[in-house]
Amino acid sequence: AALFEIYYWVSRPFQQSEEQLVTVQEQAKVLNARIEELEAKIEDLESQNQNLQKLLGYVSSKPNDKGVVAPVIARSAEHWWQQVTLGRGSKSGIKADDLVMGPGGVVGRIVSVTPNTSQVLLLSDPTSRVGVAVSRTRQMGYLKGQGSNEGVMEFFDNVPKVKPDDVVVTSAFSQIFPAGWPVGKVVSVDINKAPAPEAVIEFFVPLGSLEWVVVYPNPKSTQKVGN
Repeated sequence: AALFEIYYWVSRPFQQSEEQLVTVQEQAKVLNARIEELEAKIEDLESQNQNLQKLLGYVSSKPNDKGVVAPVIARSAEHWWQQVTLGRGSKSGIKADDLVMGPGGVVGRIVSVTPNTSQVLLLSDPTSRVGVAVSRTRQMGYLKGQGSNEGVMEFFDNVPKVKPDDVVVTSAFSQIFPAGWPVGKVVSVDINKAPAPEAVIEFFVPLGSLEWVVVYPNPKSTQKVGN
């Protein structure tokens, strides 16, 4: 017992040193985790800032258009490619059927509004149908959503003059969108598709990773009200 007592008092300083070392190591792990968390947040904020700067640059390039910049605040995992919720609503002047744009092209249209939020039906929604045209040849058709960042354009012409990389825009026959708004580009063409030739269209806007959009009044809705 005496020997154990002596051993305890002799080894105690070393035990305390080991305990202090373990404590320091644990604190270092917590500190490193916190640093990594802050670095990730900074990287995310920088990415959001770049996207917002692009969007604001897009808005400023259209001085005659009164667009409302709105953040995407929610989207359902089950309906990821169908709808998104914006953090702006009727208090910001947004109305049903307003048009939604992202950096480079069309995103969709407003389908419902509350005072502080609004729902967007995306072009990628399988129920979405938009009249479109090939800019180079003016070949007409309509675009169907496919639940991805690509849609399918079905042509009215049996032998359309179209090729990969052709730009697709909204057409004058669209019942919702004004003509000439950029939509995407042709990825591939199937002339033999029945009942009509089809082309796969890649959207200009990455609909799967939207963070900010611009909402514009729909001139066609204004015309309907005027009539």
